[in-house]
Amino acid sequence: MNPVERYEDLPGQARIFARPAPAWPAMAAFAGAAWPPLILTLPFWPPSSWTPGRELDWRLMVLIIGLIAVPAGLWRISVERARSGRPATRLGVIWRFMLFGGLLAGTLQVVMALALMVAGWFEAGGFLQALGASETTLLIFGVGFLPITIAGGVSYGLWAGLCAAFIAFEAKPTVKDRLGLMPRA
Repeated sequence: MNPVERYEDLPGQARIFARPAPAWPAMAAFAGAAWPPLILTLPFWPPSSWTPGRELDWRLMVLIIGLIAVPAGLWRISVERARSGRPATRLGVIWRFMLFGGLLAGTLQVVMALALMVAGWFEAGGFLQALGASETTLLIFGVGFLPITIAGGVSYGLWAGLCAAFIAFEAKPTVKDRLGLMPRA
């Protein structure tokens, strides 16, 4: 059995380059936004409401957020690659999507908890009832659901990162500069 001799021989560590056609990032964005748990559950459990508003099904809301966040993540990676050359591997692309997917999910959960808390103030009959509504809302949505939301965001980010790494980028072997004529990256 051949041992691993170089760092690049490990899985996911080959240098990647953006695919030349402009259709590849768009396909990666749509595939990344189509997270299988969302898409597969829609036919079995149809949404109760398709109209935008407070009663919009959470799966449709997450799908809309994914349709915005995945292309934004691909754009951010292209800006970072143009500036510093990183992430240079598929594993780096996947890790960035997972990290920022978890952060985005946690941030949106906190924003939603705060918005529900403020909405509870307007529905309350008095100060103490508003205080109780704030406590309940923050405990349920701000504390209780936060780890579940972050785990879901990391999972969504893993899917989007895999789609981005394997659709929008291709692995190419590095060319050695034997004559010293190639520009430095």
